[in-house]
Amino acid sequence: MLLQRTITALLLAPLAILMILWPPTGVFALIGAAAFLAAMWEWTRLAGLKDYAVRGGLLALTAAIFAGLWVMRGNALWPILLGVGVAWWAVVCLWLRHFAFGAAPTRENQMLKLGAGALVIIPAWVAALTIHGSQPYGHWWMFLALAIVWCADIGAYFSGRAFGRRKLAPTISPGKTWAGVYGAFVAGALCAGIGGWLLDVRGGALAGLLVLSAVTVVASIIGDLLESLMKRHAAVKDSGNLFPGHGGLLDRLDSVFAALPVFAAGKLLLGL
Repeated sequence: MLLQRTITALLLAPLAILMILWPPTGVFALIGAAAFLAAMWEWTRLAGLKDYAVRGGLLALTAAIFAGLWVMRGNALWPILLGVGVAWWAVVCLWLRHFAFGAAPTRENQMLKLGAGALVIIPAWVAALTIHGSQPYGHWWMFLALAIVWCADIGAYFSGRAFGRRKLAPTISPGKTWAGVYGAFVAGALCAGIGGWLLDVRGGALAGLLVLSAVTVVASIIGDLLESLMKRHAAVKDSGNLFPGHGGLLDRLDSVFAALPVFAAGKLLLGL
């Protein structure tokens, strides 16, 4: 499984980097919307929706929201949505503590999970465009935000395998350990420090970026745990089977969805 995951990651990484660094923000918005809508499709399945027509209608509504937000880009709504995104992940911490909440396959819980999906995906799309469109070096800042999550994921995997004993959330995701969390912090900080230095961030701003990387890593772990919770409720192993060894698109983006609003909001607050 590790070999399969590694091969898939090596094949996908150059394409992902190209889609971040090459296009202008308008094109990147379309690419991001397509990826996020595909993840939303998988989320509707985890939420318990089986009717393809209803799921398609929800995707069309989400696409319309993306289009409307793009038209209104630059106004006060965008930073408000970033704040909503950050606040949502704080609320998710309470949900993770009461992991049985929403588990029953009722109509009310289905609606709750669909609403949660909107709060996961829409603020993350706004955050991605906020970062990518920032000046100067917005494309590279977007790459750094994702690189912090990727490095944290790698650090968590190897640190957890080598030193993992005490479980982080055994009921939700038995494979995650506190050693993995510490490895994620170290790897994320190294990535942020090197990336910030290359982006000419120095002094107190660099220290602030390192703190932001730690908060971003925490958010990425929460995002991962929320998707694990959704899969537990839905009694499935993966959100899909798009990528061999990696599951579906939502399995690859769960950490990113949580990390992006936090990183975008922190970047604005730090004036980076």
